[in-house]
Amino acid sequence: MNIVSAPILSIVTFLPLLGVLIIAFLSREADNNNARFAALWTSLVTFGVSLLLWINFDTQNPDFQFVESANWLGPIRYKMGVDGISMLFIILTTFLVPLCILASWDSIKTRVREYMIAFLVLETLMIGVFSALDLVLFYLFFEGGLIPMFLIIGVWGGERRVYASFKFFLYTLLGSVLMLLAVMAIYSTTGTTDIPTLLKTPLPGDLQWWLWLAFFASFAVKVPMWPLHTWLPDAHVEAPTAGSVILAGILLKMGGYGFLRFSLPMFPLASQTFAPLVFTLSVIAIIYTSLVALAQKDIKKLIAYSSVAHMGFVTMGIFTATVQGIDGAIFQMLSHGLVSAALFLCVGVIYDRMHTREIAAFGGLADTMPVYAACFMVFTMANVGLPGTSGFVGEFLTLLAAFKVNTWVAALATTGVVLSAAYALWLYRRVMFGSLDKPALAKLKDINLREMTVLVPLVVLVIYFGVYPAPVLDVTARAVTQLVENYQLAVGAAASVAP
Repeated sequence: MNIVSAPILSIVTFLPLLGVLIIAFLSREADNNNARFAALWTSLVTFGVSLLLWINFDTQNPDFQFVESANWLGPIRYKMGVDGISMLFIILTTFLVPLCILASWDSIKTRVREYMIAFLVLETLMIGVFSALDLVLFYLFFEGGLIPMFLIIGVWGGERRVYASFKFFLYTLLGSVLMLLAVMAIYSTTGTTDIPTLLKTPLPGDLQWWLWLAFFASFAVKVPMWPLHTWLPDAHVEAPTAGSVILAGILLKMGGYGFLRFSLPMFPLASQTFAPLVFTLSVIAIIYTSLVALAQKDIKKLIAYSSVAHMGFVTMGIFTATVQGIDGAIFQMLSHGLVSAALFLCVGVIYDRMHTREIAAFGGLADTMPVYAACFMVFTMANVGLPGTSGFVGEFLTLLAAFKVNTWVAALATTGVVLSAAYALWLYRRVMFGSLDKPALAKLKDINLREMTVLVPLVVLVIYFGVYPAPVLDVTARAVTQLVENYQLAVGAAASVAP
């Protein structure tokens, strides 16, 4: 069967639910390892199938590919498809989920079946967000992901898990209610919820303002942008390690993806009007949260604040509305998905051994855990944006684009690079170097085979994409160019008819 004509997207999206069924039919008396293996193999097969998307993707075609469409709820169709902007996020999702299951192998000991089910359901919903081509279908996937993540934090999280899970749920739900109202307004105006059709349908300029603000409320919370970011540090600190990996690696990217899929192409006039607002909030996020990260005592909280700062580069790059800026933003999101996931996995390694995340509790780990220290160093350098790592490419492109649009924005954002070096290297020095003056630290064992299996692929990818970013940029090139051209045509047409 020809892969292009097969329902490959539906298979990738709903294959994790097959694992859910297998785990659900396991008896409660069955060994928890059965649930772990069922989840692991399901996620690995899903990743393998998703690679067929990359292999068969036509990089010269800027339009949606692997499109599937069927009648569903009256005017609302079940429609799926990917372009150069969304395809790599699906690969990132299917790549990280098996690593999360491996990372949870020993640390999750209670309700293992339910935990694995929650992760597989979450995987389906995340893939659905990046492949939905109907507004209502997108909204259902987008909101549906809240539920398993709410449970992962609330059931398997830390001491303040209930507070953190409700804060996460309410913040993101409130913004999404406004997006639902905007979806209804779009349908009443255009008579369709089909995304490819809407991308070619100009909306009235005055309506664009309100629609842009409604979508912005939802996506800005998800990114999260300052000052809507306060739920993120609490959620990260209380979430189990794998929950933090998915939260930072995938869920934050949904906000940036929403800006690229809806805000810029559907509301170009409003995007141009509100770009200075986004630049301001992005610069504040980059500088303020970097300074806050310097003051943290908890490793997870420091990495969480650094995520807000790095996503500030993403929003800044997107709203430059240039090819370089958007390419840089997409690359930054993919790189951050690898680097932040890796950093949270590294924190999980020492938390499993010491049961604390306090920076002051560590020191001298490079002596007892040299392989772990080497892996952590690579991810720390990537987090700083060192040339030769994936973290450099995205930041460089977004800053370059910002410099062409607004020199002050670029200059202020560049201070974030300096500050990120300050807090990241300060953390590394405190944890890895110094004297082994705590007896418990001297007995720590280096990473085992399972942990190495999780971390080594991330080390390889971070360096590979830092040295050779072409595999990512080639995929996004045509779709990004088309997006920018359509945006400039819409803005230019509006300017020509303005009084």
